[in-house]
Amino acid sequence: MPKLQREKLSNQIYTVLKEMIADHRFQPGARLNIESIARELDVSRTPVWEAVRRLEQEGLVENIPNRGVFMSSLTAEKALDLYAVREVLEGMAARLAATRIDDNSLEKMARCIARQREVIARQDVLAYSKLDFEFHATVYDACGNEWLKELLETIKNKMRPLTLHMQPDFTELIDQHAALLQALRKRDPEKAEEAFRRHNRYMMAQIREDVDAGRWKQLGGR
Repeated sequence: MPKLQREKLSNQIYTVLKEMIADHRFQPGARLNIESIARELDVSRTPVWEAVRRLEQEGLVENIPNRGVFMSSLTAEKALDLYAVREVLEGMAARLAATRIDDNSLEKMARCIARQREVIARQDVLAYSKLDFEFHATVYDACGNEWLKELLETIKNKMRPLTLHMQPDFTELIDQHAALLQALRKRDPEKAEEAFRRHNRYMMAQIREDVDAGRWKQLGGR
């Protein structure tokens, strides 16, 4: 791994750690070995701790006294709460994006949907997870509200482990993405908002179904 530049080192480490989380390098509840991370990045522990404190502020990790730093766990209740908030915020983002999104972003979303169908056909859920994040992020970028975008990105990062944990009907999820894209292409704020909110409600229903059937296991319990 190349050495990181000294300038704004903690910011660079923060970005690297976020990418590692996105790649599911750290499982929910897993302990982060600060010394190991520092060695891998060829830096001292101080900027690593600074980056970890930012992750803690975002709720992605927990620093437990006398025990260490752990990836945050995710219960069914917490997941449902996150989806309830995301439903409202993503609905707002879709409504705003419907009148602001450009053709390049629409085509990017269309390509993303096509790739999602390809990776699910070969059951590559990890690749789907990355494409799902890209699809949602395109809507966030198009909404034109930086505060809303920041809130949604924070929530989405907290929810990343769910993609690998749950087994929803991925074809249905992709069809829901396509419905949102269609509404955005028609510049229809109401239909765009409803499509994104329906997408979240579907996932909430999946969680409740898993809990009722005894299939849900807390992610990262300690």
